[in-house]
Amino acid sequence: MATPAFKRILLKLSGEALMGSQGFGVDPLVAGQIAQEVKEVHDLEVEVALVIGGGNIFRGLSATARGMDRVTGDHMGMLATVINALALQDALEKAGVFTRVVSAIEMRQVCEPFIRRRSIRHLEKGRVVVFAAGTGNPYFSTDTAAALRAMEIKAEVILKATKVDGIFDADPVKVKNASMFSEIKYLDVIRKGLKVMDTTAISLCMDNRMPIIVFNLLEHGNIKRVVLGEKIGTIVKV
Repeated sequence: MATPAFKRILLKLSGEALMGSQGFGVDPLVAGQIAQEVKEVHDLEVEVALVIGGGNIFRGLSATARGMDRVTGDHMGMLATVINALALQDALEKAGVFTRVVSAIEMRQVCEPFIRRRSIRHLEKGRVVVFAAGTGNPYFSTDTAAALRAMEIKAEVILKATKVDGIFDADPVKVKNASMFSEIKYLDVIRKGLKVMDTTAISLCMDNRMPIIVFNLLEHGNIKRVVLGEKIGTIVKV
């Protein structure tokens, strides 16, 4: 068995990753494919935590732009992440991986409340932990939640799964000759205004020297390749 480069990781997924070709919601087939990729990493005896967004169901910020109260919109977005987390838990457990959904907003009938030590214990026992409901506070994105939870569980790296191969100097969808960085510093991400994670999340990672690897989720096997130390995507570090 290949030796993984990391013992404990935090994987950040967007809610859109679960949509597949649908315009919204959760595609069970896509959730199952992601679960299989996570299982491949879990089988390497790597401790895996996940944070998933809720943009496939509800976007608080865009609702705010249309006149909804920001705090209300953000709370609705947090609840959307719980729906996604439960869908991912179902897919993971169908794949044979014991999983716990841990929410920053208490809803004991469907998931556990976030307790740091208990979450770490789940990881130590070989369970995948899915962190839901962001930080539990409005005005903070799931990117910031991923950075915060990564620090709290002492993850070695944040793996940010996207639809493109890494971080580019321009939008690769709109600019054909956009060039990709193999490595970039936190401050350069902020200075150049690159839309990797929001500024709060990048600053938190910079202050705590938490590396971020941005890679393409759409290419099968990439999560495992990154965990095994292959040079895939872009690494953000000091």
